[in-house]
Amino acid sequence: MHISGVQIVFPDHRYEQAEITEAFSRLTECDEDLLRRFHTAAGVEGRNLALPLADYPKLESFSRANDAYVEAALDLGEQAMRAALKKADVRPEKIDHLLFCSTTGLATPSLDAKLAQRVGLRSDVKRAPVFGLGCAAGASGLSRLYDYLRGWPDHVAMLVCVELCSLTIQRDDTSIANLVASGLFGDGAAAVVATGRGQGPEVVATRSRLYPGTEHLMGWAVGDHGFRIMLDPELTGFVEQVLAADIKAFLADYGLLPEQVATWVCHPGGPRVIDKIVATLGLPPRALDVTWRSLREHGNLSSVSVLHVLQETRGRPGTPAVLMALGPGFSAELLLLHW
Repeated sequence: MHISGVQIVFPDHRYEQAEITEAFSRLTECDEDLLRRFHTAAGVEGRNLALPLADYPKLESFSRANDAYVEAALDLGEQAMRAALKKADVRPEKIDHLLFCSTTGLATPSLDAKLAQRVGLRSDVKRAPVFGLGCAAGASGLSRLYDYLRGWPDHVAMLVCVELCSLTIQRDDTSIANLVASGLFGDGAAAVVATGRGQGPEVVATRSRLYPGTEHLMGWAVGDHGFRIMLDPELTGFVEQVLAADIKAFLADYGLLPEQVATWVCHPGGPRVIDKIVATLGLPPRALDVTWRSLREHGNLSSVSVLHVLQETRGRPGTPAVLMALGPGFSAELLLLHW
């Protein structure tokens, strides 16, 4: 599978972190000094939001927030799809398979049905909407395109991820998890065009890893309030315990060591997680510079983030690369690329 085109689209509403901190403190009546400490620790300087800050107090119910999600997600998803198709020099009617991932809103019919019609995909396009993979979905989505194109190498497949994390805001939740999330997550959409035979970085292998008994580490508590974030303090320590060994085992199956990987395309889960990845794998200090920049400039975009890092990465031709993301489950998605 070749990654022929990647495009990220951000909402127009851009704010510095200090502006978001002030607005969130008013909306939730959280202590602004406490909130500022959490938001500063997130390492995020600014984010793009689905709505103007002044509109968030109007999201008085899950229904209103979800309506806003559907409207914004369709617009951003369409923009990302059209731009990715243009980059790949592929006409919409050439898309055979469409995989749509999101974990920040709900719709039935799923949004990919409307997006396919908006962009002009064929009426016989094979659709697969996926909900619940969270931050891992960008990497997992690429892996599933790889699986599809191994069976249908003459086909063209497309991945679309849309995450509007800000619309899951919880006014009455003063937990540390919600305070952390309010300073970390941003909004955006991504589209990828993949071909069985073509140009661009080649995916040569993938691996999924599910860790039983770790469901509590990350996810949503779903109720009348909508999506309430679950982030366990044990998450960073667990990443340190298991991830390096799994990555090394994956690479070993293809005759590689971590030090032989020229490029690392890592999801920016947060400062502590990024630090643990660098430390446990013994990576050079600047190996994750693009990941750090993505976090700093846009926050954690859930499934969109690793695709943003992919778009911004310039790998050396002819060298191996690893793309990776972590998500609810708790789970890890690993891909071996040849640039």
